Amino acid sequence: MPRVCVWGVMGLERTASGLGNGDGPRSSVLKILLAALAVWSGAMLPGLAQEITAIPIIDVIAERPGEGPTQAASEKNLTGDDLAKRQYTRPAEALEATPGLIVTQHSGEGKANQYFLRGFNLDHGTDLAITMDGMPMNMRTHAHGQGYSDMNFLIPELVGNVNVRKGPYFANQGDFASAGALSIDLVNFIDKPMAQVTVGSFGYRRVLGIGSAKIGEGNLLIAGEVGAYNGPWTNPDDMQNLNGVLRYSQGDSENGFSITGMAYSNKWNSTDQIPARAVASGLIGLYGALYPTDGGNDWRYSISGRWARTDASGASRVDVYAVRSSLNLYNNFEFNLSDPVNGDQFHQHDLRTMAGFNASHTINSTFGSLPMETTFGVQGRADDIKVALTNTFQRQFLSNIRTDLVKENSIGVYAQNTIHWNDWFRSTIGWRGDLYTANVNSIFDPANSGAATAVMGSPKLSLVFGPFAKTEFFINAGYGFHSNDARGVTIKEAPNDPTTPLNASPFLVRTKGAEIGARTKFIDKLESSISFFVLDAESENVFSGDAGDTSPSGPTRRMGVEWTNDYRPLPWLSIEADLATSSARFTRFDAAQAATYASLAGYPQAQIGNAPGFNVPGAAGAVATLGIALGEKTGWFAGVRYRYFGPRPLTEDGAFWSPATGLLNANVGYRFENGWRIQLDGFNLTNSRSDQISYAYGSLIKTDNLFSACFPVQTVPAAVCQNGVMDRVFHPVEPLSVRLTVAGAF
Repeated sequence: MPRVCVWGVMGLERTASGLGNGDGPRSSVLKILLAALAVWSGAMLPGLAQEITAIPIIDVIAERPGEGPTQAASEKNLTGDDLAKRQYTRPAEALEATPGLIVTQHSGEGKANQYFLRGFNLDHGTDLAITMDGMPMNMRTHAHGQGYSDMNFLIPELVGNVNVRKGPYFANQGDFASAGALSIDLVNFIDKPMAQVTVGSFGYRRVLGIGSAKIGEGNLLIAGEVGAYNGPWTNPDDMQNLNGVLRYSQGDSENGFSITGMAYSNKWNSTDQIPARAVASGLIGLYGALYPTDGGNDWRYSISGRWARTDASGASRVDVYAVRSSLNLYNNFEFNLSDPVNGDQFHQHDLRTMAGFNASHTINSTFGSLPMETTFGVQGRADDIKVALTNTFQRQFLSNIRTDLVKENSIGVYAQNTIHWNDWFRSTIGWRGDLYTANVNSIFDPANSGAATAVMGSPKLSLVFGPFAKTEFFINAGYGFHSNDARGVTIKEAPNDPTTPLNASPFLVRTKGAEIGARTKFIDKLESSISFFVLDAESENVFSGDAGDTSPSGPTRRMGVEWTNDYRPLPWLSIEADLATSSARFTRFDAAQAATYASLAGYPQAQIGNAPGFNVPGAAGAVATLGIALGEKTGWFAGVRYRYFGPRPLTEDGAFWSPATGLLNANVGYRFENGWRIQLDGFNLTNSRSDQISYAYGSLIKTDNLFSACFPVQTVPAAVCQNGVMDRVFHPVEPLSVRLTVAGAF
């Protein structure tokens, strides 16, 4: 088991990826790689789109220490030390150690983060599967958004390992994993108890304590955290959270078990995204809010267990979990578009019990004389959910939109087989099958009640060549899926308006992708990888928790390149440089959007931005990071990191774009031999005034000329009033701030 170390931030000691020296018949390998490149180039040509999507499913693998072979050039194993080197303003930003991943926020500090990866605006988690010790973080049929992944309860100091996988190539990854999957494992113990206090700008306060003790043949780990933050906002966030972890374990991840209990609560105010025109006119300041009563509260309790056994014949592993959670969220994104008197604030309520398991067994055997591993797995999950959407004024109830009782269940089975054909080539073939059922009881709209069932099979394939001169080559392909909100699957009419029929969304949406890449250690102490990917989705239909109905969109294709570099020339110096570029396009003309555009003719303030187009809103064309860390386990240390989040189209026609955002963070500190540490972190050192996140859509504020044309007497077409003024709405980057941490290990 890797040794646990404490640098104020605990983590598992980093291990090498296992790329060794080797030789083989390179000419045949090059022929295969050239053929793969030809297939890839064909995928780039619209005329060959149909042939490319018909390619058999492919799952790819590379070597991962202690976990068997990895499957793709884009796969990466991160340790707690990797996260500890970073500067992050909120817990989930530690996950930006994942190359190409952006973690940001458009609201208060208690709301789930917004994620961006591989040309996806992942909202709060759709198409990015996150698990912690096998327990899923993504909430399906959620009050606010499908796949909602609230990671505000994450204590980064407890992270031991994060396995990063991208693309639908992995048989053990199912729902929400098409763009990527992050599997977080926590540490079982620490060498010494530690306490940490952090204070900083804008009322930031955090107190953390972690300790472990030997109990019988195992270890007891206890962690507790209290936090508070106001932020730079005119209406302070007044965020206050309380977080605790209790874990007992014996053995290690290969032979042992653990039982973990978690408890978390949070409350906050939120300054949501604001319209650019309100700031430009002086109606509010850059850090102002139009509706200061937005915000929310939530709590989460969970218990989970893991068991593993490994010997020469194979390995078995079982994860079980149960979660009880609640969320109350108050937002107003459209200001006065629907209600000119009270405003458009709404309340989203989610109360759920979730339970499930993951079990797998790997058999080590031979195919003839060739080494072979075969894994069988089963995963089950049940959600019992109450979701409600109501209109509110200053967090007080006005009227119901819809309330639903939902029971959603799923079972997934998978198998994959890896054969090592020789010392330079291995193949993995996998298949996954998923069955989903849901029953929706719509309390106030009986017509929208119903039951749904869906089944989907997803084959996978991986080919790995090498190592040759410390370099491995990968070819991946696979089919995947994501589920849609069950309410959108059974919907038949607009909430509270039986005269407006609505089309239901598919329960499960097919995705398919392919990737070729390479990982090398040819240059001493430098690990580099490059991957080229394509990912298709049959649709991106989603249920809109903000409106209570479905928001349809057409099929999409994403293509891109990711290049990552990790250079550690000296024991006290590491340099990381990552670049990800992508292109995201709709592949079908949107006739409904064209009709909307025509209905707004003559009113450019409403029409511009509503034309049909092929841009996927929110898809980032480029993401890049450069980080330098200096220091050893004792003495001075420092780090600097620049994160670039490229411009993004905000509407299908490209009429609105977000600006690029570049953030420079740094830290400096000293680690004493007795285990104490003092550290100063600085964020947004250039005091950038760019957007943390941007959108573009129609809204109304009372200073708009269009507002007086719609209320109290409507003098313009109804479609114009229903759309409002198109504008960029944004959440600004927080200004320059600092945080001081004092930590001690005892």
